[in-house]
Amino acid sequence: MTVNQLSEQNPFTTADGSTIRSILDSTNAPVENQSLAEASLPPGGETERHYHKLSEEFYYITAGEGIMEVEGEMREVTTGDAILIPAGKWHQIKTKGDAELRLLCCCAPPYSHDDTYFE
Repeated sequence: MTVNQLSEQNPFTTADGSTIRSILDSTNAPVENQSLAEASLPPGGETERHYHKLSEEFYYITAGEGIMEVEGEMREVTTGDAILIPAGKWHQIKTKGDAELRLLCCCAPPYSHDDTYFE
């Protein structure tokens, strides 16, 4: 059994500009087919618009509010919202308001800098 504590994971910046802490992936567990991380953006922050050729993603908003864009469709998102981002779809998330935006991000196959593409 593998149990990892979020607070014990070291943060790093992804290729899209968000700060993440990997909760479970191949760097800290015997993971093969997915990854789970917590991402955060400061007030006024945003990720760079991008897509992943291989990874399908789920975002689950745990704190704050934002504007989510997937393939040109924009939606306001808030705590408790879950977002599907299919592989190959352009996407970006921006904070809204004065609070940090935090979300869980699950990728299958696991997140990889090499699978992140920009305009």
